[in-house]
Amino acid sequence: MPEGPELHLASLYVNKMCDGVVFTGPVRKSEVSKSPDVPFTCEAYRITAASRGKEVKLTLTPVKSDAPKQRVKAGQAALPMDIVFRFGMSGYFRFTSEDEVPKHAHLRFHSKEKPCRVLSFVDTRRFGSWQPNGTWQPVRGPCIMFDYKSFRENVVSHLSDRAFDRPICEVLLNQKYFNGIGNYLRAEILYRLNIPPFVPARTALEGLGSEDVYESDKHVKQEIEHSKTSDTTKRKVVKEEMGDLLRLCHTVPLEVVHLGGKGYDPEKADYSDFKAWLKCYYVDGMKSIRDHNGRTMWFTGDPGPMAPKDSKSKKAKKRTKTDDDHDYTNKKKLTRSRSEGTAKKKEVKKEIVTNTPKKDKVVCSKEARPKRIQPAKVNRPRREISSTARSRKSSSVESTEGSQRRSSRVTRQSSK
Repeated sequence: MPEGPELHLASLYVNKMCDGVVFTGPVRKSEVSKSPDVPFTCEAYRITAASRGKEVKLTLTPVKSDAPKQRVKAGQAALPMDIVFRFGMSGYFRFTSEDEVPKHAHLRFHSKEKPCRVLSFVDTRRFGSWQPNGTWQPVRGPCIMFDYKSFRENVVSHLSDRAFDRPICEVLLNQKYFNGIGNYLRAEILYRLNIPPFVPARTALEGLGSEDVYESDKHVKQEIEHSKTSDTTKRKVVKEEMGDLLRLCHTVPLEVVHLGGKGYDPEKADYSDFKAWLKCYYVDGMKSIRDHNGRTMWFTGDPGPMAPKDSKSKKAKKRTKTDDDHDYTNKKKLTRSRSEGTAKKKEVKKEIVTNTPKKDKVVCSKEARPKRIQPAKVNRPRREISSTARSRKSSSVESTEGSQRRSSRVTRQSSK
């Protein structure tokens, strides 16, 4: 996701590519974009860009004609217009020929030259946006890179706000105070300071003043380091310099800017330097969990006391999911065991059926037999059933024996 350094590099790219280029006609928007139309059309205008945190402003300035009697045509702009862009997840600018306009170019500015060239705002995921006649959003704080003093004062003066009750990793994404910090920057800054990401933000920022002691008293500290002082004093100075979280929010993004294009040069989109610069974000061996907002946080060591309980590393998350899925009550366990038993029996019966198809009737009679016996079990006790059955058996046996004796007597008499 583009962050403060990327948006600043985008503004540098626009200024470099559009330097001396005159644009003409209306600003064209793609049909699929839901952002507003740009009501600007001019016979000749120039484009300049500036950045502030996670915003880029394009200024369209009409070019004055040398002909004194030439008037502005109806419907054309005579005053400059500012268009403020927010890049979302995948926004960027490209300056190409008219035949090479990217597929997802949602706003296009056409040059007056021939062959025509086009400055395009490209956004594959369409999370980005623009605002015609826009201004910097007032809810965003000062820029971390180019308005460092105001940025620092804004944070220190609002440490009592409820926003700083949250973990430091989540507060660093709050654009009201850290305008320009994003996911990879927060990981790199906290990693350098060895600060657990889920400690309270107020704890991580306490003791920092509105003025940067290192910047204001730099010459004094240099004299202290070169003077004959004890090693403990030198260690304190180094610790103060390295432990200032607000200073790193300013210097670390500038390091990315100094790396170069990072993909904004269409002829050379090389990310190797940036990947080598990363020490924590998406680096092998680092840990990652999701914060309370669902954003992935990369870190090393202990996450801190405010880490989400349900949010763990990917392997651990799978284990917790299986544990939750198998958290059954006693009733559910019984029904589950019965269902498993019946499933096994069905499998065995299927195998029997396939091997010996003649025994289908026997299997059916066995299945049907419990249905006939069940009402007898419910209506009468088991002992009564057994006693009556015995009496019936004994009476039947006696009757058969008696009939046999009578028949034998009759045969004897007839023989006499």
